[in-house]
Amino acid sequence: MNTLVFDIETIPDVAGGRKIYDLPDDLDDDGVAKAMFHLRYQKAGTEFLPHHLHRVAAISVTFRGRGDDFKVWSLGDEDADEAELIQRFFDGVDRYTPTLVSWNGGGFDLPVLHYRAMQHKIAAPRYWDQGGDDSSFKWNNYISRYHSRHTDVMDLLAMYTGRANAPLDELATLYGFPGKMGMSGAKVWDAYQAGELLEIRNYCETDVLNTWLVYLRFQLMRGEVDWARYERECGIVRKVLQDSGQEHLVAFEAAWEQGA
Repeated sequence: MNTLVFDIETIPDVAGGRKIYDLPDDLDDDGVAKAMFHLRYQKAGTEFLPHHLHRVAAISVTFRGRGDDFKVWSLGDEDADEAELIQRFFDGVDRYTPTLVSWNGGGFDLPVLHYRAMQHKIAAPRYWDQGGDDSSFKWNNYISRYHSRHTDVMDLLAMYTGRANAPLDELATLYGFPGKMGMSGAKVWDAYQAGELLEIRNYCETDVLNTWLVYLRFQLMRGEVDWARYERECGIVRKVLQDSGQEHLVAFEAAWEQGA
């Protein structure tokens, strides 16, 4: 199967903000971020920064392989820098050519990864192949919005129109899955400043678990799995979480409604 669900958590690129806005050197990171938020609000009416001014703090994934192989983890360790996290992500694509699954990955996660990979001079030839190296990629690649090597579940369910987009946590909750646990994306910068990188990584892992479970429900709806297979896949996830020994994963399973 080799299906990789991914999600990123980001913080302001304060180094980039200093350069672009020519901010004073004696302004600390928090001050730079506040200036970036303020300038963005003045320009766009929102403090949410443009894609190229985000820095990746965590990348979490679930991987579904052959047999009962299912894993959830965050790339690198807590000491890994941004370049290593992004390199590991694209190395995984190069090595396994997995089906990528995301929630708004086409609208946010992948564009951020593109800009930051260029920042760090990272090569990702398999990911960017559109048929030049492998002819099969001409008709099914990671870049095309309408191809299946990357499925942005939010975008597809909304029929490629932002007017019908739904929040992952609300859909997950409606379907009996845990939804948001621990924090929200809006709190990541505060948590990062407080040195709570482990909490950010744990939160990101619960997001990819929600995405995987919603994707399984989507696969059931479109007939890619039948009811028996769907229940078996959910059972595999439950067992992995129960046996993980990690508090946030055990809590996620406990919050998962029976019969979801």
